[in-house]
Amino acid sequence: MAGSSAVLEDGSVLSRIDLRLLRIERVLALISGLAVFSLMVLAVVSVSGRNAMNAPLPGYVDWIEQIMPLIAFMGISYTQRDGGHIRMDILVGRLKGRVLWTAEFITTLVALILILLLIWGSWAHFDRSFDWNAPLWSRDSTIDIALPLWPAKLLAPVAFSILSLRLVVQLVGYAKGIIGGGEPAGVPLNRSVAEQAAEEAAHVSGADT
Repeated sequence: MAGSSAVLEDGSVLSRIDLRLLRIERVLALISGLAVFSLMVLAVVSVSGRNAMNAPLPGYVDWIEQIMPLIAFMGISYTQRDGGHIRMDILVGRLKGRVLWTAEFITTLVALILILLLIWGSWAHFDRSFDWNAPLWSRDSTIDIALPLWPAKLLAPVAFSILSLRLVVQLVGYAKGIIGGGEPAGVPLNRSVAEQAAEEAAHVSGADT
């Protein structure tokens, strides 16, 4: 984003849907953060075991394979909600009003189409790995300690499905902005540092009174 982002909450149906989806996104982002912490713990245990007893953690690489999808995918929708994904703002950052909402609508629609394709592809990838009749319901496993891979493969379509819901909410918001011309709810709004500071000051002043 060109500056810091804020999301308007106005009590509308769209805003209520946005906040309910945000609860799910926060839980997934928390899981992603805990996965990062667990990876640090595993590294400490493995290195300590190697140095102290010449016995590193068995299947350390296998566990990393299982944890990495949690880190990579679980926070993706939460980041989208706040406008935190990397993108080029040289042009979009200068647009205003309906022109801005139209540009955002088009790029978000393209992103939604791409994510729907990724859901289809990642679900097919999971389906090839999962088998009710196989041991641990898995047709494939990690090399070292034979952990089933389907749980990690399932995370991608689940996370992308949540992201697709977020993109639909943002598409509706941008459509409302195009029709009404004002700032819509449920979408990240560009805020300069000065504007963000002024809003926070007003919020704190309102809380004090």
